[in-house]
Formats: sequence, structure tokens, C-alpha cells
Amino acid sequence: MSRIRTTAAAAALLLALPLSAAAAPALAAPAATAGAAAGAATTAPSALHVELPRPTGPYAVGQEVLHLVDRNRPDPWVPSAGPRQLMVTMYYPAHAGTGTPAPYMTAAAARMLLDLKLAGNAIPTESVTNTRTWSESGARPQGGHYPLVVLSPGFTMPRASLTSLAEDLTSHGYVVALVDHTYENSGTTFPDGQTLPCVMCGKLTDKDFKRVDEGRAKDVSFVIDQLTDRPHPAWRYARMIDRDRIGMAGHSAGGAASVPALVTDDRIRAGVDLDGGMDYPVPDSGLGGKPFLMVGHHLPGEGEDTNWTENWARLDGWKRWLTFDGTNHGSFTDYPLFLEKLGVPQPDGTTVSGARAIELTRRYVGAFFDLQLKGVDQPLLDGPTAANPEVNFHS
Repeated sequence: MSRIRTTAAAAALLLALPLSAAAAPALAAPAATAGAAAGAATTAPSALHVELPRPTGPYAVGQEVLHLVDRNRPDPWVPSAGPRQLMVTMYYPAHAGTGTPAPYMTAAAARMLLDLKLAGNAIPTESVTNTRTWSESGARPQGGHYPLVVLSPGFTMPRASLTSLAEDLTSHGYVVALVDHTYENSGTTFPDGQTLPCVMCGKLTDKDFKRVDEGRAKDVSFVIDQLTDRPHPAWRYARMIDRDRIGMAGHSAGGAASVPALVTDDRIRAGVDLDGGMDYPVPDSGLGGKPFLMVGHHLPGEGEDTNWTENWARLDGWKRWLTFDGTNHGSFTDYPLFLEKLGVPQPDGTTVSGARAIELTRRYVGAFFDLQLKGVDQPLLDGPTAANPEVNFHS
């Protein structure tokens, strides 16, 4: 089984990117790229100021952070730690100006993210924590019921890496649950102030990622349990969630995990994989007719990614397979915005800016959920458009 989208094709970006970490030490970036990254990092004179793209929908974005504990399941990576614990950022349609500006990450998690990639680097922690988001902590929620989308980030990447997507979906009338998968990302800060590291970074082989996908599917189902429980949900605004309209999307390992999540949880009606190799294969019987969107960067040689080709054939519901020309594995996250500020070269063939990549990702993921969870017709998903020449439809 090929893991092109989560390993070899991504190696140059992941290893050049000061705001991420490589999944395996055996992967090596080209010397010139790695050297440029290190040079940019060690000579950074002051903190960067990155501003995320403004959400495009009519709603302001509220934010609240939850600490959830699954007392029925020990942590799969560190059993001695006790029950599985998760940090989840909830985004919800809100009244503008009724909260305070939400941070991108905690200082401890930001420092751990930087140090994991470039030990002793000179990039100030504030380069991450100063990031301008468009969410307001504690904002007053809008009335009504909204579809729920659960988002899962890539392996080694914190949940903050999908902030731009989460904020935009929310601005268009979704509740979004953005999940940190503890010990699988650069660092997770808990309410007691402790920030847990990425215990599994550099320890997994290709064959281990099926276990990652299965574990994340369990995390997602537990989060949905907690948000939809009656009469005592874990979130004070859970009444906003329409329990009959739930979807999941993720990047890399998070996107791959959408397959087992759809297979094992009947509540999840639709899924999106953003450039993740499907280590947990689509069953021969399909996904029970559930719609599925695959979005990735272009790979050299048509049909080279046999992983996606084989799984595509088994999808039995509405489906689309899109690639964005000029992008790379990290283009579906916030991180190219940081790369551009640092002046770090991206992998060969990357021609699309971080802002444009975010725009395309938001547009097509949003259209998919509008169609599948809201029943709103989306001509954008019918085929190529002149307005988006980077987007290719595969069959």
C-alpha cells in the first residue's frame, strides 16, 4: 500500500517547515532546502506577525476550548497516563464583538512546536502566539441549530494548523469541533497548565498508521458522544448542534481517519480527506453510500498514487477526487503562511501561495458540506471552472 501523500511526497515540506515536525527520521529533505530552512530560522531577528485569512461567511466566529476525558478507554500510546484525554476547540456562529480575541496556540504548545523541529532555533515563540485569528473567546452564540463538522489535523501537527478552515466553516453556519490527538502532535496544553509532548513523533512506521487512523476514529466518536449526550452534554452550547447533520474532515492522518470514522459511526454522514493516504482501506462493501471528497496535491505520473486509486474504486456513494496544481502536502493547512513570512523555500513545483491554497481548500470543503449536510446545490463540484484553473477533477 502506498503512503505517498503522507510520507515521501511530503518529506521536503515537512522537514523544511519550522512549524511542523517530520513523522519519521528516515525522511530527509534536500540539503539546500533544509539549509535554507535552518538559516531562516536561526537568523530570525524578531517575532513574525501572521494574519490568517478573514472568514468569508456572514457569521462572526465564537470559540471555546474543552477538556474531554474518555474514562472507558486508556490512552493508546501511553497507557500509564490513564484515560484518554483530549483537548477540543469548539467554533460556533456568534454575535460579533461579544467576546475577546482568541489565541492561535498557547505559548507552551507553540514553543514545543518550534523546538521539536529546530532544537535551539532562534524563532521567537511569539511568531506563533501572535498569529491573528478571527475567533472570539466566550462570544455570545447565535440562535438556531447548525451542522457539526469534526476536524482532525495531520500527524505531528497541532489542531491549530486547521484554524483557517475551522473559522471559515463556522462563518458559513457550522459548529466545528477541532481535535488535538494527544501524544500524536507537537504539544497539547491542558487546563492544569501541563503541555504533553508528541510521544509518537519519529516512532511510527508506515504499517503503524492504520492504528493511528483507527484510534483517531475512536477519538472522533467520543467527541461526538460528549457533544450530543442528553441531558448532560460536555459543551454548554451543545443545543446549537443538529445531531442529524454531522460530518468529518481532516488533513493527512486526520483525513485518512475519516474512512474508519465513517465506517464505524453511523452518525457521521459525510467525510473529507485532505491529502491523506488511506491506511485504513475503504471496505469492499463501500461506506454505506456515504458521500466522500478526496482533495490532494498533484503527484508526478498520473495514477502513481495506487492507494487513492484503489480506494476510489470502492467508494459507493457521491464522490469527488480533486487535485490542486501548484500545491504540496502542507498547502491544505495554515503553515505555508508562516513559511512565506520566514522566506523558507517550499518544495519544487509549489506555485500557489498560502492564501490561495487556503481559499481553495475552504471553498471546496465548504461546498461539499453545504451540499451534503445542508442540501444546497453546488455547481462548483460539478467540474472544472475558469475561476479556479488550479483545480482538476479525476475519475
